[in-house]
Amino acid sequence: MNPRLRWKTQAFAAIVILSNAFGNLSLTWGLRNGVGELTSPLSFLRAIFSPWVSLGICLLITWMLSRMFLLSWADLSYVLPVTAFGYVLNAVLGRVFLGEQVTPARWAGTLLIMAGVVLVGLGNPKTGDST
Repeated sequence: MNPRLRWKTQAFAAIVILSNAFGNLSLTWGLRNGVGELTSPLSFLRAIFSPWVSLGICLLITWMLSRMFLLSWADLSYVLPVTAFGYVLNAVLGRVFLGEQVTPARWAGTLLIMAGVVLVGLGNPKTGDST
């Protein structure tokens, strides 16, 4: 495989994983610690313009755009399992920063996801020429 394509794929996979995990963290933090309960359209608008929620929205937009770029050249069967590492990072961030309780069953599932990410990550992100 072309080393440039492999580097680009790994870089965008990292962007997808990090922007998704930190976008979710920021959105959750903002909604739990400053916005209050969302009960009306006005409360939704107020929430959108709060700093943490706005940051989360921007990061999740970055996640979507970078994922679209990544899917434009790498196989879906590679991208989805590799970027599933975001689930692992979400569990860790939720535990560390939000104080969420993660049960042993969830940690076991997280370890299985990590094993799958490693197995898929060892493979080639593109199996054929799409031209």
